[in-house]
Amino acid sequence: MVATAQKNAIGSGYASLEVSLVFQESTVTSAFATSPMKLLTPRSRGQSVWACTSSFGGGLVAGDQTRLDLMIGCETKCFMGTQASTKIYRNPHNRPCGHVTEARLEPGALLIFAPDAIQAFAESSYSQTQTFHLAADAGLVLVDSFSAGRVAHGERWAFDRFSTRNEVFIADQCIFLDALCLDPTEGDFDSPCRGGRYNCIALLAMLGTPLQAIAAHSVKRISARPVERRSATVCSASPHAHGAVVRVAGESTEAVAGELRRLLALCAPLLGDDPWKRRW
Repeated sequence: MVATAQKNAIGSGYASLEVSLVFQESTVTSAFATSPMKLLTPRSRGQSVWACTSSFGGGLVAGDQTRLDLMIGCETKCFMGTQASTKIYRNPHNRPCGHVTEARLEPGALLIFAPDAIQAFAESSYSQTQTFHLAADAGLVLVDSFSAGRVAHGERWAFDRFSTRNEVFIADQCIFLDALCLDPTEGDFDSPCRGGRYNCIALLAMLGTPLQAIAAHSVKRISARPVERRSATVCSASPHAHGAVVRVAGESTEAVAGELRRLLALCAPLLGDDPWKRRW
């Protein structure tokens, strides 16, 4: 899959990563990227592989279309993040940009996919699709978050359009589908029924056999919290047949990141170390 995609993607924003088990350690066996994408592997071998994507200029300009392919091999573990938030720059000529992620996890594999929040500037348009194919006993932690934009610069929910779609398959059966679209033709983004007073929204899905216990514990812990009036963050958790789905909204990106950090800390032992301790 990765080799074919590389051949077809030369000249466009593309990155691919393969992780295999080498002498009982998770090891990067292939890494590839074309501009404007960059792929960094700060930990290329060990109990888990750590990698992150970035881009020249820190984000996407009008018309950019990028793609990321991941192959997580049997019994390997991988953390995939981003170097920083992905900026979607102003697009006065209405040329939408977008991104596609496709990941395949072989038996016993674990992928923690936790990019930073997407930050869409005023007059920008962005669409992404992320698809994950898991073997029957593989595990996935998926974070998908976005902010209201450059709030400090007076740009709040000022983008033209934003959409994101996540699909997760286990043994070729779709077990999770989540799609969201924000379009100003359907109402003001900052209305109480949409963004309201919150400036960052996140989805956290923990799915697959290796995450069952952590997912159940997260649901129990969040369900036991008291509901506080005018809280800086709100968090809900729903049990899922294959794990749990958590949603977080916060008045700031930092508040949401802090909430995610506390939830993701439960996954750190699976990786053998905590990739977030130097960041959040």
